[in-house]
Amino acid sequence: MTLTPSKMKPWLKYYSKQALEQPFPQFKVYSYLKEMNKKHLNMSAIDYYGAKITYGQLITRIDACADAFAALGVQAGEHVSFISVGIPETISAIYALNKIGATANMIDPRMDVDSICRMIKDAKSKIVVIIDVAFPKLRKIMDEVKQQHIIVQSAARSLPIHLKVLKTITTKTDIPYSAAVMKWDTFIAKGKNVTAIEAPYVGDAVVAITHTGGTTGFPKGVMLTNDSMNAVALNFRHAGLETKTGERFLGIIPVFTSYGMVCGMHMPLCMELELIPIPKFVPETMGKLVRQFRPNHMISTPAFYELMMDSREMKNFDLSFLITMGSGGDTMNEGLETKLDQFMKTHNIKYPLAQGYGMSEVSAAASFCVNDIYKRASVGIPSITTTIGIFDPDTEEEMNYNEIGEICITGPSMMKGYYNRPEETTYVLRKHADGQVWVHSGDIGYIDEDGFVFIKGRVKRMITRFDGHKVFPVNIESMVSERDDVRNCCVIGVDDRGHGQGQYPLVVVELSETAERNAVCKEIFADCQARLEERGKPVAVLAVDKIPLTGSGKNDYRTLEEEFGSFEYTKWDPDVK
Repeated sequence: MTLTPSKMKPWLKYYSKQALEQPFPQFKVYSYLKEMNKKHLNMSAIDYYGAKITYGQLITRIDACADAFAALGVQAGEHVSFISVGIPETISAIYALNKIGATANMIDPRMDVDSICRMIKDAKSKIVVIIDVAFPKLRKIMDEVKQQHIIVQSAARSLPIHLKVLKTITTKTDIPYSAAVMKWDTFIAKGKNVTAIEAPYVGDAVVAITHTGGTTGFPKGVMLTNDSMNAVALNFRHAGLETKTGERFLGIIPVFTSYGMVCGMHMPLCMELELIPIPKFVPETMGKLVRQFRPNHMISTPAFYELMMDSREMKNFDLSFLITMGSGGDTMNEGLETKLDQFMKTHNIKYPLAQGYGMSEVSAAASFCVNDIYKRASVGIPSITTTIGIFDPDTEEEMNYNEIGEICITGPSMMKGYYNRPEETTYVLRKHADGQVWVHSGDIGYIDEDGFVFIKGRVKRMITRFDGHKVFPVNIESMVSERDDVRNCCVIGVDDRGHGQGQYPLVVVELSETAERNAVCKEIFADCQARLEERGKPVAVLAVDKIPLTGSGKNDYRTLEEEFGSFEYTKWDPDVK
């Protein structure tokens, strides 16, 4: 038998014996949070723009929220939909639902109304929790989604008094409150004389459903479980990272994503850190946030670090307090890595950039660099409970060291599957000849003799924006191809002109002979702007005489990328012939 990387696991040499012998937590995520912080109840768990919430207070909030959900009749196995952000109330509610064995169905408030409607109906939820500024979207579909209760949150509720007053003044909402549509405090009050029954621990019970891009045209619901989320928390706790109880973690990743739910919320709270949640992150304020909150640890995308590095707030500013700069969501290009390395040295950051790798299907994190355990251009070593192997995409035969193939991942951090998508689940979670179920990432790369993972590209088509957001061409192609005057459509990635890396989608169409090119391109562009979610909108629509095809008759998107990959979309005007 060939001793391949997944069998030899050379990366284990970097972990201590104590770390490798850690028992796996047999807890719900709610119980694991309590267990990890039972000695720190008076320590700050959350710093919400200056308002401190201790671990003891956080657990009290969670329990009160669980009682309120029980008062509304929420039972184990049911879903509650969230159209909200990472404010303290949302954090409490996620753990509260887990306490009683229910599931949080997380929906990005930036999604279009049709997608929000579909995600609520798919989950068969009876209750929606929504941030007040997103209520106008829900109002349009209230009759269709037919929720028994709608709970409205405000980002101002937990703010310090001076900021609360300002936020209340500047946030104007017209919400028809009633017995069914209630404010958060009204909801919490309903649980005053109720005691929620705590559900038993079940490892694969679903904690949350987060939504990721789908290859069939619609986002898929990734089912995160007690074990999958706790596995990531365990991996970070015992990886050997230089952390101390009470150090500060800047949480800029949205909680409605797997990345934000697990690495931006559950992981830091289970590492006895103080979480600084930023519910509405504006990338251009990255430098300001770091200077204001002085975090010891943070995780971001490469492009956001570039914005931080170039911000005026970072000029001559000492960053020696920043211990861990974790990077994920996108592969960093060599030029940006060199630039960041120099920035970190001149600003007194102790350790090199901690690049990592993961995907929603493995609860966001599979490998990462740890302190000095680092190689340039690598995304680190597999985490303690994770095994990574490189396989031939066609034969599923495992490759040897330094041989390029598809990156596959196995371990307890794997999702339970895609919600109500058995065929897509089977495609991604595959049992190999060794009897082990592996997550097929769709990424191409290799593992070296020391166990470091390197990313080289993608098996499947995908466009990665500067902020790490993934855009799947098929979603746009499906919509554009609905038109009778479109013979063929192919969406490709074009270079982002405003950032150091990343791409935006460009629509290339082949039109019918009678179609007026400029007018149709303009209509398609307007339709995309109206119907697609904000970060999935194309930057331009181009008409060509003929979309090239491969030998097997498929659209030859690679040829189009060679021709239009550097297209100057900022100068595109559909009215100019």
